[in-house]
Amino acid sequence: MKLDRSMVLPLLLWIPLANCAPTDGPVEPSGDVPEVKGWRTETVVSGLEHPWSIAWLPDGSALITERPGRLRIMRDAVLDPEPIAGVPEVLGDGQGGLLDVAVHPDFEQNRLIYLTYAAGTKDANRTRLARARLGKGRLEDLEVIFRNPDAKSGGQHFGSRLLWLADKTLLMSIGDGGNPPVSFQGEHIRKQAQSLETLFGKIIRLRDDGSVPDDNPFVHEAGARPEIYSYGHRNIQGLALDPRTGDVWANEHGARGGDELNRIVAGQNYGWPEVTYSMEYWGPEISDETSRPGMVDPKLVWTPSKAPSGLALYTGSRYPGWTGNLFSGALKFRQIRRIQLDGHAVVGEDKLTIGKRVRDVRQGPDGLLYILTDEPDGALLRLLPPAS
Repeated sequence: MKLDRSMVLPLLLWIPLANCAPTDGPVEPSGDVPEVKGWRTETVVSGLEHPWSIAWLPDGSALITERPGRLRIMRDAVLDPEPIAGVPEVLGDGQGGLLDVAVHPDFEQNRLIYLTYAAGTKDANRTRLARARLGKGRLEDLEVIFRNPDAKSGGQHFGSRLLWLADKTLLMSIGDGGNPPVSFQGEHIRKQAQSLETLFGKIIRLRDDGSVPDDNPFVHEAGARPEIYSYGHRNIQGLALDPRTGDVWANEHGARGGDELNRIVAGQNYGWPEVTYSMEYWGPEISDETSRPGMVDPKLVWTPSKAPSGLALYTGSRYPGWTGNLFSGALKFRQIRRIQLDGHAVVGEDKLTIGKRVRDVRQGPDGLLYILTDEPDGALLRLLPPAS
């Protein structure tokens, strides 16, 4: 009897990754994993409406986005009662709204911040990137420096994570546009993740003014969008940089199963939807291939889906034994996965159960990890290490 993936995957769900050996090629899906002991959380601020992202300023204060379209500032663990004025109008539909926020590496000199958001209507919308100067209680000189040139319908898969690289160029994820029956040019829009002619299902790389770097991998390829850095993605919701090695890590949503952790390399194809561990929401396999020459295999696959969100690579020393680990939020599982690396291989995984939908995970200037919970009454939590 031939075993298809729908029969095999349930048999693998119990397999923990702790102490697993590094492997190349297809990977075994990660199911449940052991619970980390000894840590606890404390609430820093509450009363946030579906917070999406947090970014620290050099003075230790922090900017927090709320998906309905508000930008907040927190000083000394106190949330200013008034949102920052001058935020662009957003499309607050489904997964859309005000999404990521990033602070320019030279903020102390230029006071520039960057915002990603969904704009348009339910029938014609796109992901945008704006930059502005942070003034006293408001944004000044706001300009849209990038917009997806193609519109889509519906409120799904905007991507929108931002990540500064060491050369002060900016990576930005753009989702594949949505699940069937959402279409583009007469076919399922998700197929655009394999097309270099559009930006759906891509990571793009820009200069800080929105222009295209001359060394992007497809900048000289006829018909290809010059912004593209990598492609074949579904919906990346977490990007993290390892400052020691320059490695870029991303976690992205699969459909039913098949969430992925990937190491991002410029110019590479990550397979979606031609190569995937995901199943259609209504049952069948999306593809009968999980690996193919010329496409990058994921480093970790989560089945069932944990719904990955923010991603952080921990560089501090406040948590014994955690330096160099990845921390991946999980909306559906309401937890964080701690991922241990050996070079580019995943060699261990465990979980920290938060009990709320985790939208973002970031390292703070104090060396602690901070967590945003995606709830109508969301909160910023601080993760405290075990007592010594």
